Amino acid sequence: MNVQAIKTEPATALATTPAPVVAFSPKRTPALDRYGKMAREVAVRVVPPLIVFTLLMIFWELVCRRAGSTLPPPSKVFQDTKELIYHPFFDNGGTDKGLFWHLYASLVRVAYGYLLAAVAGIALGTLVGQSVWAMRGLDPIFQVLRTIPPLAWLPLALAAFRDGQPSAIFVIFITSIWPIIINTAVGIRNIPQDYRNVAAVVQLNPVEFFTKVMLPAAAPYIFTGLRIGIGLSWLAIIAAEMLIGGVGIGFFIWDAWNSSHISEIILALFYVGIVGFVLDRMIAGLGKLVTHGTSVS
Repeated sequence: MNVQAIKTEPATALATTPAPVVAFSPKRTPALDRYGKMAREVAVRVVPPLIVFTLLMIFWELVCRRAGSTLPPPSKVFQDTKELIYHPFFDNGGTDKGLFWHLYASLVRVAYGYLLAAVAGIALGTLVGQSVWAMRGLDPIFQVLRTIPPLAWLPLALAAFRDGQPSAIFVIFITSIWPIIINTAVGIRNIPQDYRNVAAVVQLNPVEFFTKVMLPAAAPYIFTGLRIGIGLSWLAIIAAEMLIGGVGIGFFIWDAWNSSHISEIILALFYVGIVGFVLDRMIAGLGKLVTHGTSVS
């Protein structure tokens, strides 16, 4: 009996010993990791500006709510302009239009003037960057003309065109073309000599050299000039429209000042800043796409 007990005891012990349990954590899918990374990137870009903007609004509200303040606080700006905010598309004829139509008219003028400046600026910049004689002849003239303030061109444009619309487009053109010319010329001059040697070996004609070598190599510089140019275009049109009148966000600001509607001026300035930021981001995004991420963002 004792022998049997001794023999069966280990078997009983083995049978009653619980087996170890191994827990497996669920593996995250690549999609979840990608979305999580995107959410973190968005939070890093969006949260800090929102915090700063909120603090600025609180500071503005506290400062301008005091008696004797000459500027309205954000709460009063909203109360005074909520009809313009809620109904931006109304059109009662003449210059009595919603903010959308004023912004649209300004953007159309900017589009015409800026596109003309982009085409002419890239062409002239390529000429100056490629030709030593062109650089010596044209660069001093460009350096002189680019220092003339944008509004100084407006009386001359009005005398030449006899109309406010082409005059405003010309002011945009003459304001935004200079950074495009200068940056394009710098980009062309900085093309590595190896690229030129390879183009000579494979015997590229001038058109092929321009499209396949010069433009891709100088694209980061060109888009830097285009970004500066779009900002200057938006600045110039606001100032020009204050003088030429008609429909446009610049005229809206000037008309609000003449009517002592300070809240409307503040609202218009907010829209001007947002539109300018969007235009800059659009050119930066296009440059990043064309240059495969090598342009300044």
